[in-house]
Amino acid sequence: MLLAGEEWAARFERFTREAWRLETLPQYLMPQEEKEFTAFRAGARINPATVANEYTDRLRRQASEGRIQGRVHVVTRPLSAYLRFEFHHYYRAHAMAGEQIRILDVTDRTNPLAEAQDFWMFDHSEVVLMNYQPDGRQISREVHAGDIEPFIEYQRIAVEESVPFEEYVKDLDL
Repeated sequence: MLLAGEEWAARFERFTREAWRLETLPQYLMPQEEKEFTAFRAGARINPATVANEYTDRLRRQASEGRIQGRVHVVTRPLSAYLRFEFHHYYRAHAMAGEQIRILDVTDRTNPLAEAQDFWMFDHSEVVLMNYQPDGRQISREVHAGDIEPFIEYQRIAVEESVPFEEYVKDLDL
């Protein structure tokens, strides 16, 4: 089953314990980010401590309710321009709002998740596959109909092998 619109958004309201994401690409080309990404490349920066929007409000509410949202992003250095943008423009503000973000840098080692594709997992009971073109343009979101145990294992490995976002970026000039 493909997900979009309200059906997709509902996943983030319905989960009771955890919504978790694995990201594997060096860029995600989302039309709604184009202006901000262009401005970032031109030198514009935001103050992540002042970001307040629907997403950060939801993260704060979920955290206050004891519901966890987290992710691990698999990266290699040098970081792409998009990753530098994502780290600065989104991850810092999202981490401040309560999202548990981790980075798995595989520059100098074998990627333990080389076979995994991007996905969201909700309460260890539903997996939504995130399908992208090689350049990072989203194709679709698809509810996984098979066994979710491999995805639970991907999450275990990703968290175990990664470091907290703030630790990863502490010496980066974003």
